[in-house]
Amino acid sequence: MREEIIMAGSGGQGIMFAGTLLAQAAMDEGLNVTYFPSYGAEMRGGTANCTVIVSDENIGSPVVTNPFTLLAMNEDSLGRFASKLKKNGLIIVNSSLLKKKIRIDDVEIIEIPATELAEELGDSRVANTVILGAYIKRRKVVSLERTMESLTKVLGEERKDLLKLNREALRKGEEYR
Repeated sequence: MREEIIMAGSGGQGIMFAGTLLAQAAMDEGLNVTYFPSYGAEMRGGTANCTVIVSDENIGSPVVTNPFTLLAMNEDSLGRFASKLKKNGLIIVNSSLLKKKIRIDDVEIIEIPATELAEELGDSRVANTVILGAYIKRRKVVSLERTMESLTKVLGEERKDLLKLNREALRKGEEYR
């Protein structure tokens, strides 16, 4: 098994957090992982993306040119990375921030209103975790339970007050549809 993912959005949308959480959960399941963040020149509002590779074999390079999966938090990120996907790839996109319906040949597209679902939980900032929950359900690279356990490590002691909210967001994404 080898899964190559690009997660992309604007700075401040929690892309790096989602990538770190997925990587941690995969490591906690005993899988090989690479995590490669990339930031735009700006901080909040600029582009942010990361690549995560999860494999049950050794990984030679963290560089991904044609991923199988794209998690896109906004329309700009979708436009930037969708054309790089492998044939029969998967896009999970935050439809809350799309201006129009999308269609791309030879790619499965799951539109999830992540921002609205996060707002139902009381905080739009967990839209990234909602998207990750939907990804976990669809691809089953790591278990939801392991990801929830890994949240403790990723959030750390200083942000443990966010643990319950992020667990609810993962579950909300996993239960969507």
